Parts: sequence; structure tokens; C-alpha cells
Amino acid sequence: MRDESVADPVFAFGENWARFLTALSDAQIERATQSVSTLVGSDLRGKTFIDIGSGSGLYSLAAHKLGARVHSFDYDQQSVACTQELRRRFFPRDDGWTVEQGSVLDERYLATLGQYDVVYSWGVLHHTGNMWAAIANAGRLVRAGGTFVIGIYNYRGGRLGTATWAKLKRWYCKAPRWQAAAWEYTYMTWKVAYAVAVGRNPARMIREPRVLRGMSWRRDVTDWLGGYPYEAATPGEIVEFVRGKFRFVLVRQNINCGTGVSEFVFESPGS
Repeated sequence: MRDESVADPVFAFGENWARFLTALSDAQIERATQSVSTLVGSDLRGKTFIDIGSGSGLYSLAAHKLGARVHSFDYDQQSVACTQELRRRFFPRDDGWTVEQGSVLDERYLATLGQYDVVYSWGVLHHTGNMWAAIANAGRLVRAGGTFVIGIYNYRGGRLGTATWAKLKRWYCKAPRWQAAAWEYTYMTWKVAYAVAVGRNPARMIREPRVLRGMSWRRDVTDWLGGYPYEAATPGEIVEFVRGKFRFVLVRQNINCGTGVSEFVFESPGS
């Protein structure tokens, strides 16, 4: 059950993605494709791939370029429009990529989808307002022998941990636009100053392909500051939950030691 006392504001994810698509480059698409192939393999020909919370559509595009038959859906209608726009740009006559509006918390909608070789949801399920139910619902879409890929915010305690960021994100979503913008530029200035202080090249940080996975640093900052509802979990909690729920086997994990996204790749036992 969603806690209504904290879940009232909702970040405009689709609006942020629409701005991202105005400057999408071939290099960013290539980085996104590398990110997907690193997690699920470089040859997806003949496989079905569902992108839960497709956002900009960038990773759906990457999976389709790798050969998968793709089904994309998102709760946010503007995100759906972004994914449709990418399909129109790159595969306008292709019927191997479908895009719909839907929610991972809507079990009646999910029942119409069937099961997939690859179920992919990176940085999404912790924004639904009911993360554990979302993970469970997503896992049910994995067919026997399939792959389950999720990216979930890492839980951190302490003064600058998850609880503090939840309050900041909630404030950001309710603040007047000028205050939210001021916070964005303050945060970006602090990140650059910190990089310089510890001897990192800030330009390299902004362009870091491994971290950004094809996204832009500017839009990623907005996504991080505003992403609400917001939940997080420790890697151990994620692994224990998925194993206990589905008996999936963990085959790869990339753990974020801060409050960023940790990646998990599970495989479902064969029939």
C-alpha cells in the first residue's frame, strides 16, 4: 500500500525526457546500446524484450537495434510519446516494436502482456510508490529460462542518505519552478567544484559514458533531483526478495556504494 502522506507529488519524468530527445546524438545511442548489450548480450535476435518504464525510449531503441522484438510501456503519457517518437525516427515501418501506456502496478494490464525472454526495468521500479510490488509484478513477466534486469537505487543511512534525499525530492516536486531551478544549478555547481577538489576532470565527469549510459548529464541531474516517488533498498534486500519470490539465479550485479542505481541481472530456471 502506498503511503499517501509522502506520495502526493509526482515528478514530470516525461517532460524531462522530451528535453533530452531534442539533442540526442548517435554517440549517445551507441552508449545506450553498449549498456544494454553488457547486461543482456549483444545478440538479441529472435528474443522478446519488454522495457518497463521506457522513459525516453532510448533503451528500447537499443534493444531493437540488437535484434529484439520490443514491447515498451510507461505510466507517464509524455514518456510514452517520447518512446513513440524514437520509434518513428528510427523504425517507422517496423512492427517489431510496440509502445503502450500502462503501469507495472496494474495487474490487469500486465495479464494481457504474456511473458518475455528479457524483462528490463532500469531506474524505474523505485519511482512507482510501491517498489516491492512493482518488482514482484515485473518478475512475473519473465518466461522460463529468461533474464530479469533491474536497476534500483541503493539505500544509504545517515545524514546524507536515502531519507534526506526523499525529503529533498519531495520538496523539489512541490517547489515553485524558480526555486527548483536554483537548486538544480546549486547542485551542479557543487558537483563540479567537488570533482575539482578531489582531482577529477569535471568535463570527463559530465561526459562519462559508463555512468551516463547514453543519457545527458544535465538531464540526469534533473531526473535525480526530482525523481519522486522515491524508494531504495540494499543489494542484499533486492537479491533476497527476488530469490525468495521467484527462485531466480543472480548472474551479475554492479553495486553502487552511494545512493545511485545498483544493477542486478537474474536468470529464471528453465522449464
